[in-house]
Amino acid sequence: MNGTGNVAINDVLARMRALSAELDAPAADAGAARETSGFSELLQRSLSEVNAAQQHSGDMARAFTLGEEANVAEVMVAAQQASLSFEAMNQVRSRLVTAYREIMNMQI
Repeated sequence: MNGTGNVAINDVLARMRALSAELDAPAADAGAARETSGFSELLQRSLSEVNAAQQHSGDMARAFTLGEEANVAEVMVAAQQASLSFEAMNQVRSRLVTAYREIMNMQI
């Protein structure tokens, strides 16, 4: 793997850490000093990033297929990045659905 592949993987990890830090930040820190986004905005932004990663991967694969200047390693890294992003979002969705079902089954 070349340096470009490592940079792309590190970029994905940095974004995942940033999103995790946003979710883990206590509500007390969300005072007037900074404006926080709601959960729905965070989820929407995450979905947009996953979509962008998939679009980028498709564009790179298309460019490689057409014989344009595209490095096969970069195409593969972009495909893996899109796949991991989608899988992570799918796991979040599954956990949200499970939590919703548990809440709906609670007796009051």
